[in-house]
Amino acid sequence: MNLKRRFVVLAGLSALSACATQSKFRTYRGPEVTRVIVNKGEREMFLLHHDRPLKRYKVDLGFAPAGHKQFEGDGRTPEGEYFIDRRNPNSAFHLSLGISYPNEADIAYAKAVGKSPGGDIFIHGEPTRLAFMKPDWTAGCISVLNREMEDVYAMVRDGTPITIYA
Repeated sequence: MNLKRRFVVLAGLSALSACATQSKFRTYRGPEVTRVIVNKGEREMFLLHHDRPLKRYKVDLGFAPAGHKQFEGDGRTPEGEYFIDRRNPNSAFHLSLGISYPNEADIAYAKAVGKSPGGDIFIHGEPTRLAFMKPDWTAGCISVLNREMEDVYAMVRDGTPITIYA
């Protein structure tokens, strides 16, 4: 009887573990990501360890991808030198890493023409509420697939430089 009870308990635990959802938080034990490079024209993002590419991702950008982001609501993705400045594990876009836009030059330019430079630019996953998307659908962010974002989130640390090219 005791053996039968153990079998039932083990079978129940196995069934429960099969129902558990896989965590979106991954671990990474490889080489440090020392820079993120985004090539807007090719819609590619690279995670680098010094000069060596570790990962390459296809990306979607802002809905008006040509040109540098200048003002809030222009739909453009920034261009230039920034850094990863924050993390959002509860993003409406699965997971997200903040980009330090606007920098001092971005703020000064927008202020000179009496506009806001905008902000809240992220590398993020897919939206949780939309069943479909078209290319370059973000409001100025850089988007990858959710599974890819899980890797990016695990690999890239706060303070990592990011260069965004036209």
